[in-house]
Amino acid sequence: MIGFLRGTILGTQKLGVNRIILCLDVQGVGYDLLITTRLLNALPPVAEPVALFTHLQVRDDQLLLYGFGSAPERDLFRQLISVSGVGPQLGLALLDSLGLSELVQAIVSGNTRRLSRTPGVGTKTAERLALELKTKLAAWRDQTGLVTTPAAGPIVAIQEDVEMTLLALGYTAQEIRQALEAVGQSTALAKNADAEAWLRETITWLSQ
Repeated sequence: MIGFLRGTILGTQKLGVNRIILCLDVQGVGYDLLITTRLLNALPPVAEPVALFTHLQVRDDQLLLYGFGSAPERDLFRQLISVSGVGPQLGLALLDSLGLSELVQAIVSGNTRRLSRTPGVGTKTAERLALELKTKLAAWRDQTGLVTTPAAGPIVAIQEDVEMTLLALGYTAQEIRQALEAVGQSTALAKNADAEAWLRETITWLSQ
């Protein structure tokens, strides 16, 4: 199995939503990798060297190679496609929509509303992801040291309510995480203070 490739970018091609092919020159051999838009935006310019972790899918009629910016992303992708009804394209869509940390947090906390925001993910699929992967990803998160909640932020249940409201208002997940961390460090709010208090202080910080 091909698990890692290092080479230079020859070019990319968009074939549709969540279907981006990157051609990587590895010592004179061109490898076509399916990647996310999120990864595409983080890549260096064409002809620059890059190292990508990969997952090889073997089908009866073809071999498909998927590329990821880190080993944890590749490993999470493998966990996602082990769930019934979640194929590689949907796995990429979830990673593209939420990113590594946010996706793990949504599954571990059973936040099916957030999972369902990804195109193609219905309520049943979101529930299945949470049911089948919640325990596995909680243990995996602890083993890898992946940080998914602000250290100084509110408890998970309150954080989810605040995040959903702020996402609906147009703030990005990164902005929300930074704000919750900052509010937790600069105010006397308790971690279990009500969601309205956290929301009010977070919006005030974001508006500065």
